[in-house]
Amino acid sequence: MKKNLLTIVSILLVAAFALAACGAPATTAAPAPTAAPAATDVPAATAAPAPTDVPTVAPTEVPAPVEVTFWHAYGTGSAEEAAMTKILAQAAIDMPQYKINVLQIPFNDIYNKYRTDVAAGGGPDMFVAPNDSIGDDARAGLVADISDLAKGKLDGVSKIGIDGMSLDGKLYGVPESLKAVTLWYNTDLIKEAPKTTDDLLKLMQAGTPISLNYGCYHMFGFYSAFGGNIFDSSWKVVADQGTGVVDAFTWLNTAYQIQKKNGWAMDDSKGLAPFSEGKLAAIMNGNWAMADYKKALGDKLALAPLPAGPAGPAKPMIGVDGFYINPNSANQAAALEVPMQCWIRSPA
Repeated sequence: MKKNLLTIVSILLVAAFALAACGAPATTAAPAPTAAPAATDVPAATAAPAPTDVPTVAPTEVPAPVEVTFWHAYGTGSAEEAAMTKILAQAAIDMPQYKINVLQIPFNDIYNKYRTDVAAGGGPDMFVAPNDSIGDDARAGLVADISDLAKGKLDGVSKIGIDGMSLDGKLYGVPESLKAVTLWYNTDLIKEAPKTTDDLLKLMQAGTPISLNYGCYHMFGFYSAFGGNIFDSSWKVVADQGTGVVDAFTWLNTAYQIQKKNGWAMDDSKGLAPFSEGKLAAIMNGNWAMADYKKALGDKLALAPLPAGPAGPAKPMIGVDGFYINPNSANQAAALEVPMQCWIRSPA
């Protein structure tokens, strides 16, 4: 009993000491606060760079187009005028450096107006016309000698065309086209073109309506058909040598009287409407009328050489249309460049 009591007392003592050891610990001093690091100086803000001046680029100044005044005598509504209008419309796109001012002058007036204006110091920069009067105009100084201006620029152009625009070795124009008369016919009314002057006269005598033109240019080819010539190779008049010219006029007069009696048109202008309407079987005219005839007759249109005569083939006169430059023009180089670009170099 005593022994058990001692054991209990010992346990209680140990427990007391254990509880004492497990009491709240002694309070420890809080560590001194750590000093904040000294603030470092913030660098001063960098000043924004001063704005630099952006260089001002002046707009490129487009030079004003060079004006070129151009006269022509193609009939209003004609195929020639339509073709020219189309070409010049394209030129306005392809050649913006030029402004082409176009003026139509009636054919019967264009030469006189041009000569009058040029003689007074004016006139267009250029005009287009046949070479009928190139001799008179060149000798009078009314068209410019463009030999140097056009040198090397007409390579490949027909020699006939260049010769037609030249006089005494000098070039006075840029050739535009070659022209000659022929016999146009309607295949519904004539199945085969007459090959000889006798064949043609027989058709007319039988009442086939045919229009021959008795202007000196149109009937020129018949002189050779009857063995006549108006000039020799040196341009001396030889019409009185032999009977060829007289024989040609005799034949032409016979045809003329038949036309007059029947009221058939005596020239290509008056013959345009009746031939286009199928009232004329054939008409003598130049290639300038082809587009109008083709438009009217279509596949019924045919052409043939002028009929041969007893002395050989008819040899019509070849005409050359070309561009002439005004000696008063301040824009001769530009005036030359327009036909060169539009007609000579243009793919047809």
